[in-house]
Amino acid sequence: MHAPAPTSTEPMPIARHLRAILLLGLPLIGSNLAQMLLNVTDTVMVGWYGVEALAALVLGTSFFFSIFMLGNGIALAMMGRVSASLGAGDELQVRRDTRMGMWLSILFGLAMLPVFWNSAAILRALGQQPGIAALAQDYLRILGFGLAPALVMMVIRAYLSAQERTAVLLWITLAAVAVNAGLNWLFIFGNWGVPEMGVRGAALASLLVNLISLLVQAIYATRARGLEHVQLFQRFWRPDWEAFWAVARVGLPVGLTAVAEGSMFQASALMMGWIGTVELAAHGIALQIASIVFMVHMGLSNAATVRAGRAHGARDVRLLRDGALVSVTLSLGVGLLTVLAFVFAGKWLTELFLDEANPASAEIVTYGVRFLMVAGLFQLFDLMQVMALGLLRGVQDTRVPMWMAGLSYWLIGIPASYLLAFVLGYGGVGLWFGLVLGLASAGGMMMWRFWRGPWLKG
Repeated sequence: MHAPAPTSTEPMPIARHLRAILLLGLPLIGSNLAQMLLNVTDTVMVGWYGVEALAALVLGTSFFFSIFMLGNGIALAMMGRVSASLGAGDELQVRRDTRMGMWLSILFGLAMLPVFWNSAAILRALGQQPGIAALAQDYLRILGFGLAPALVMMVIRAYLSAQERTAVLLWITLAAVAVNAGLNWLFIFGNWGVPEMGVRGAALASLLVNLISLLVQAIYATRARGLEHVQLFQRFWRPDWEAFWAVARVGLPVGLTAVAEGSMFQASALMMGWIGTVELAAHGIALQIASIVFMVHMGLSNAATVRAGRAHGARDVRLLRDGALVSVTLSLGVGLLTVLAFVFAGKWLTELFLDEANPASAEIVTYGVRFLMVAGLFQLFDLMQVMALGLLRGVQDTRVPMWMAGLSYWLIGIPASYLLAFVLGYGGVGLWFGLVLGLASAGGMMMWRFWRGPWLKG
């Protein structure tokens, strides 16, 4: 049976497009920032406990999230597929895809357990200190059991986002921050008669928070008014191989794309460490500031995925084109404001992360200001690639963007950073310009692909 021809309706007013994006995107932005706050809470509270525990936490979380990003490609792909099915009025396909997305998440989480269980050997092979690697493994052996629940939770989050139920995700994540802090207080420090567990306590707290958040989201997804008729978990145990492989084919490239980008930033931290400790500290601060702003664009990107998926499923070319234009313009506006903040308030932003009594603070601030100046360009190209990826996921185009990401980050970004920093002698600033070139390549190619794609030809 042939798909219906693309349609084009009367144009929706720009104000309605903007309102739709903001209603979806603002709660997702808040949820993303709250998710960051979860990680910050762990870092601060384990830092209070001890230096070795903090080093193990940083190492362990970096290891965990490298694997999590690959598995999370399933959920990111699901958002576009479910939105398209809803746009086409096919709720049966919504249930099929979501169920198999959860299956894939569970299987991936189980497959990764041996990796977490034997992570110390991997970390030692990567040059980490044996004592810290062993402590990080203790952390990962507990948190590893939380990978499957975390990924299933992300699939349900994608389903609820596609259903345009994003406000509840914000409240659940904010509640998770409070619960996580309380459990950290109990398990890390051994309060109220609970055994003192240190970094293992932080892992246990995170595992329990993932399980609780998953339960709350699942209850809402099945019981909320307007969603109960979907019967999301109906015959959950029965395989649906057609949907299983369809979701896997779309999800794997999305995960690999995220890994390609994430690994570029990890490589940049490694190379900055070769330059110097002060430069590495400034690099970490500048990236942290950029990451906070990036959560805004990520929320808008997710909202763009949902809106593009709905329009694509309904075969409404005009709605797809106009919605995409409004989404990108809104993100660009935020990006321009960010450039101004980085240029004129870079010193103040960097100082927020430092103790004035530290004798190295002044030098760190000097480098941080330079990096943030470059980060202005960095932000503009970063928003281009994340918005383009969101739109491409909405039309379920994920394989070609994966190759574009690999080319941009590993064949352009990392070599350019090395060349500018070490061969040409521009140091940390040169390294950041290399990141800009990688992101510019990815953003340019992906934007070109979306706007020249067949989905916009009516």
